[in-house]
Amino acid sequence: MHVLFSPCRIAFSALTLATFSLATQAQTQNDAFDNDVSQQANSQAVERILVTANRSPSRLLTTAASIGSVDKSELDLINHQHINQALHRISGTWISRGNGQEHLTAIRSPVLTGAGGCGAFFMALDGISLRAPGFCNANQLFDANTEQAQRIEVLRGPSSTLFGSNAVHGVINIISPDAYASTANSVGLRAGRDDHLRASLAYRTQEDNSAFAVFGNLTQNNGYQQNSGYDQQKMTLVYQQTGNVWQNKTVLDIANLEQETAGFVQGFEVFKDKQIRRSNPNPEAFRDATSLRAYSQFSMETANGNFSVTPYIRRNQMAFLQHFLPWKALEENSHSSAGIQSQYRYQKDNLNLTTGFDFDFTRANLRETQDQAFSPNIPQGEHYDYNVNASTTAAYVQAQWELSNWQLTLGGRLENVLFDYDNLLKDGNACAPEVATCRFTRPEDQNVSFTVFSPSFSALYSVNQYQTAYFKLSQGFRAPQATELFRLQNNQSVADLNEEEIDAIELGWRLVSDKYAFNASVFWQEKKDFIFQDTNRQNISNGETRHRGLELSGKYHLSPSVYISGNATYATHEYANAIAISNTNIEGNEIDTAPRTIGSAQLGWHVSDTIQTELSLQHVGDYFLNPENTAEYDGHTLVDLNLHYEYSPQLRFNANIYNLLDKDYAERADFGFGNYRYFAGQPRRIFVGATWSWSQQ
Repeated sequence: MHVLFSPCRIAFSALTLATFSLATQAQTQNDAFDNDVSQQANSQAVERILVTANRSPSRLLTTAASIGSVDKSELDLINHQHINQALHRISGTWISRGNGQEHLTAIRSPVLTGAGGCGAFFMALDGISLRAPGFCNANQLFDANTEQAQRIEVLRGPSSTLFGSNAVHGVINIISPDAYASTANSVGLRAGRDDHLRASLAYRTQEDNSAFAVFGNLTQNNGYQQNSGYDQQKMTLVYQQTGNVWQNKTVLDIANLEQETAGFVQGFEVFKDKQIRRSNPNPEAFRDATSLRAYSQFSMETANGNFSVTPYIRRNQMAFLQHFLPWKALEENSHSSAGIQSQYRYQKDNLNLTTGFDFDFTRANLRETQDQAFSPNIPQGEHYDYNVNASTTAAYVQAQWELSNWQLTLGGRLENVLFDYDNLLKDGNACAPEVATCRFTRPEDQNVSFTVFSPSFSALYSVNQYQTAYFKLSQGFRAPQATELFRLQNNQSVADLNEEEIDAIELGWRLVSDKYAFNASVFWQEKKDFIFQDTNRQNISNGETRHRGLELSGKYHLSPSVYISGNATYATHEYANAIAISNTNIEGNEIDTAPRTIGSAQLGWHVSDTIQTELSLQHVGDYFLNPENTAEYDGHTLVDLNLHYEYSPQLRFNANIYNLLDKDYAERADFGFGNYRYFAGQPRRIFVGATWSWSQQ
């Protein structure tokens, strides 16, 4: 078992003790102040409730964490075709768009790629991971019905105390709709460029103490590039019941994606060429994915708190052609899981205590095959075929004390991750006996286990009923992903990997009133045992990285009908040691695909009670494309226009003009196999829609 306290953490602990001492000595005679901010505040902004930071409803102003959200009204205004169009509104967050529905993620981090790149982020529906621990996929947000979510919350920074493995750089939590909401039922139709069509349905019905709701959407898009496009279907069913003792919420969430994938266009800045950027070097590429998640949460109030228990199941299956590799192998993976989450919250006087137990069991399979011969060390045929049974068991506790104007929170989590691996092919490599170094290696059957303790501490000071400041120490970890452990290369027979660990310090300030809301945070993060593939294509875990940054966000109402909002992030992400990811010393270099600046701004105007318009700007700064920092992309700034018109209480129209200024840009730039490679951005495009609503029965 690894207890993750570094020497600098000991120094932080000393500061923690000093803070605690200061808090306990604080004067209590300030009768004008009440620790429950909401009882004195009159604005709706102060009353804002989010659930992700503490795995339970918490007031934003008294939350010692950097958390942002995109709510339903914003989602309806944006009408996003891709998740990156929604999450650029949250500081420190960049969802880098690939082709179709593909994407990569950055939260207080570079855009992370490779087998474990997705493992640095905990992505969930109502707090339950979209995919099983150890079996993430970099594109897994397309599994969730974000288009019809109640809101999307993003918790920035390490959060493993409450969420466990994978909550290294942050958490993305999709909050499902409330079946009890009074929103009218509706059907909608939306159309736009590249034969884009989307039909949607939202239906609710209530009877006495229960409610049922159906949300679904069907999307067709023929793609901007040749021989590309996708068909996608999503459905969310919600049943809720309020009893005398128990409350229940049951959710079934299903998604299906059939995508013809376009690959990178290659050549320096070819995204500026109007013909080349529409070409598709990989017309044979595809991605097919299906997913199912279901849970039933039972909760009850107790004399001094509340208790909840949530059993769940999930099923994921995907096949895709690895078009980004010259030999274009086919990967087929699947996993089925069953698990349970339980939590008890106890409150008495100035103490709030949260304890919980999580368990997840998964059966998974991965198979990789290659149809055509490429070279002796990259042969056609079966590369890998293995099963993995995995279990994750965790217990956590978090205590929160209210002391005068101070709120102190201390927590810890103990988690065990166990992999039971079964190779279904012959042990060793996939090549002919005379090949000295084979690209694909199959380790022998084995069990691998990781046990980690993850602590956190925060101190929040309430300056007054509208303003708070906080200090936070947190730690994140992730166990290696199954592909890092068992899909080995170049004669590596055992991957002797450690857990990735990150230590973080954060200082934050938040100010909220009836006209404005501002947030600022500064963070320092150091990650060790970073898992990567070295120049010999061996999976090792001795990487170290540094992450420093400043995040700002805010919203200001210039008048009752005009608002301005935005966010800005300046951050550096660097290699902290000379890892063997390059043939040169890269210590101190910036990590590739890590822009120093990202941000967005919105100027909105409620022209009348029925017309709303918003001008939206998104900025991505320049970034390096390789560890040597010799290739670079200049970044881009885009402008969108969003329009909403309510013709009548039953009928409303919307329009979105993306890339209003028709900017030539790359959604993502890359440098691989000696070439500049780009997912080209799309030119100006217009989407229009109409929604018909009717009252609930």
